Amino acid sequence: MSGGPRPSLAVVGATGAVGTVVRELLSTRQDVWGEIRLVASARSAGRLLPVRGAEAEVVALDEAAFDGIDVALFDVPDEVAARWAPIAAAKGVVVVDNSGAFRMDDEVPLVVPEVNAHAVRMRPRGIVANPHCTTLSMIVAVGALHAEFGLTELIVSSYQAASGAGQAGIAALRDQMTKVAGTDAGTHAGDLRRTVGDFGPFAAPLALNVVPWAGSLVGDDGWSSEEMKVRDESRKILGLPGLRATATCVRVPVITTHSLSVHARFENEVTVARAHEILRNAPGVVVCDDPRHGEFPTPADAVGTDPTWVGRVRRSLDDPCALELFVCGDNLRKGAALNAVQIAEVVAADIAA
Repeated sequence: MSGGPRPSLAVVGATGAVGTVVRELLSTRQDVWGEIRLVASARSAGRLLPVRGAEAEVVALDEAAFDGIDVALFDVPDEVAARWAPIAAAKGVVVVDNSGAFRMDDEVPLVVPEVNAHAVRMRPRGIVANPHCTTLSMIVAVGALHAEFGLTELIVSSYQAASGAGQAGIAALRDQMTKVAGTDAGTHAGDLRRTVGDFGPFAAPLALNVVPWAGSLVGDDGWSSEEMKVRDESRKILGLPGLRATATCVRVPVITTHSLSVHARFENEVTVARAHEILRNAPGVVVCDDPRHGEFPTPADAVGTDPTWVGRVRRSLDDPCALELFVCGDNLRKGAALNAVQIAEVVAADIAA
């Protein structure tokens, strides 16, 4: 950062689950900001929330909320972002948007700073998009391997936490766990559904269960929106529009942290030793891979931490150009808040240069 005035930041959606993590990160990371303005819906205006070791008053989301602001970090529903991000950008604000409203817009870069930070500068609409949390839970590791070996195919199965469905998902899982505790639910067909009753935002009971569905139906071929995001966003972030990629997304009874089983095929032959070396040197990655001693990543290890955790790295049995690996990443931190904050920091550095 230069010695000039530091850029100002607006956090739009400051009262939500991800907004709360954003405020925590702003209080613990290197302080590159001048004013930090907290913005939320009119019903939250006037609340005092902690940020950067002090309390700040929440202001209502309107055009005036962006006066004097250099960068705005949006964590709001798609429809709110679609309306307000262009308004902020028209006032000269660089918008970092965590919704799905602009991710696949050709004029909006989709950025993971460890992988394609340069794309931040190519923003004709004044908006930079933050990828979906499932993609973010794996792409830092996959991107590092791609830079060395040249990715050609990606087959993913995700194990997604309840918090990926927001506060409603967390509340539903906790309620279901209370209902099934001490019961025989799940030992006979239909028992679990009857005991749980309300599934909340999930397609089936999540407690004592796994649900092979996340998102909404896309088209007539049975794919879900979450599965299409993994494919489409991976292609865009890595700059591989023709990448063969497919995903099956599954909800599991975990509060926070998404996990993914990844089959990655490359142009060149791979070895586990070289993959370990690349991943250990990759920013934002922790390697935890010693199955002989019970060391591999689980959500319980990764939750509350920033990196992508990688383990179970194996060369495919029948293909010397393919790797199998298991990754875990906190979907509220790197999967949402941290990546957005990192993008904003890249923009701030450019403004202050």
